[in-house]
Amino acid sequence: MSELRKALEEYLAVRRTLGFELREVGSLLRSFVSFLEQHRASHITTELALCWAKQPLKVQPAHWARRLGIVRAFAQHQAAVDPRTEIPPQGLLPHRYLRRAPYVYSNREIACLIAATRALPSAVGLRPCTYSRSSP
Repeated sequence: MSELRKALEEYLAVRRTLGFELREVGSLLRSFVSFLEQHRASHITTELALCWAKQPLKVQPAHWARRLGIVRAFAQHQAAVDPRTEIPPQGLLPHRYLRRAPYVYSNREIACLIAATRALPSAVGLRPCTYSRSSP
């Protein structure tokens, strides 16, 4: 077991003791450590962290930023024991998820939807009545 892998397991154990589940984070960090081992790196570098974080290619850049943030937290922990550790700077991948603007139904569209619920099929006959009633 490499020193980085031991350090990772210690990091995850400490965080779990503090109440964090870290299922996905643990899996991602193990993947990161494997990536470092494949590159024969003995410590975390910003260059390798960035290279790993920008995988896979066909995702939103916010996914990359999240991956880099996870590595950044581990690097901060690791820097306390290994001064060679580079902590990727905050904002290196400053992307956020692009969310669609919500669709706001007009009063007419709402009335049409409620009217359409009256025609819903139901084995006991309650479904159309339940969906078409407005709350008090």
